[in-house]
Amino acid sequence: MLGIIFGVCSVIAMLAIGEGASQEALAKIKELGSANVIIRSVKPPQGSSASENKRIYTANYGLKLADTNLVQSIFRDRIDQMLAKRIYRDMKVWHDGARVLCRVIATEPHHRNMGQVELVRGRFINQLDMTGRANICILTDTLANRLFAYHNPIDQRIKVGKQVFQVKGVVRETGTVKDRQSGDAAEEETLDANIYVPLTAAHARLGTKSLVRFAGGYTRERVELSELVIKFKNEDEVETSVPALRRALDHAHKPDEYEIIVPRELLRHAEETQRIFKIVLGSIASISLLVGGIGIMNIMLATVTERTREIGIRRALGARKRQVVMQFLVETVVLSIVGGLVGVAVGVLVPQLVEHYTNKATVVTIQAVLAAFGISVLVGIIFGVYPARRAAELDPIEALRHT
Repeated sequence: MLGIIFGVCSVIAMLAIGEGASQEALAKIKELGSANVIIRSVKPPQGSSASENKRIYTANYGLKLADTNLVQSIFRDRIDQMLAKRIYRDMKVWHDGARVLCRVIATEPHHRNMGQVELVRGRFINQLDMTGRANICILTDTLANRLFAYHNPIDQRIKVGKQVFQVKGVVRETGTVKDRQSGDAAEEETLDANIYVPLTAAHARLGTKSLVRFAGGYTRERVELSELVIKFKNEDEVETSVPALRRALDHAHKPDEYEIIVPRELLRHAEETQRIFKIVLGSIASISLLVGGIGIMNIMLATVTERTREIGIRRALGARKRQVVMQFLVETVVLSIVGGLVGVAVGVLVPQLVEHYTNKATVVTIQAVLAAFGISVLVGIIFGVYPARRAAELDPIEALRHT
């Protein structure tokens, strides 16, 4: 019965862990927007578009401001919104002696709607800030707490690089926005928080060049736009628009200078991958159920041997073979049901412990519980047939002689 318990527990726990990872990954992709197409600047291999100078070289690559007009001219009325961003990494921010290494995100007013940020205090970037190239900034709540502790940061001045910006608002990043700003996991550990500034002000005061650390030295990058997010009015137009978008960008850029991300395609591929992943996990865990079934069969075979005389008496008193078969099958199924119920209880508890100690989401589904329990009963029936038939086939006279 222990085999059934561990088997059911393994199936439920492994599927719960797999389902949790699946839902977390799919949620991140969904937050990118199924109606969106994301174009990102990609740094080409060193030397392909860079003038090297020993340890420091300048890489000139990526999207340009002119690309926004290009996209508008191609799609016109099909676009709902378009968001341009320039991301400055490894920027030092000072206030009253406190220094924090941050990521500065130069963006536009509608970033608040498309970028998954929630306003906590003050205001966000507006069109007047864009037109006037205003030296204003919006802090994340994490950064505001680090720089200002319990003080109100609104209208306070901070130094970003060599420029002074006035704080006009505080936002809270929701969902997976932090993961989306950079694909570099190591960088996520280095940078403490984000600052949002008007795109026009960033180009005027921070420029298009930035100094970025990498293993063994620094890279000077000249990039006008880091990312362009296009939101279409109709989701069905997303995939059909990508080929035209790629052809237009290929005329203006080298193929290795940008990448196009279609969340809708990513979602479809991720769902298929996760489906296969869960099938593999379930299959691996089901092996332990088969082992448990073999264990039950061995137990019942031993029981038949021990109860040979009892079987002989029943057969001598007129019991039919079918009745003997049913007796042992019922006993086997009862063992499987009890083991299955205990396995379900343990299997529901294990994912909760995993989630508590690892902070990784786990999801126990009713389908996984029913499948694991149903398979345990089915395994009990299948592996109980042979011992039951063996008991029924015993010769009553020989069975009565058994001591």
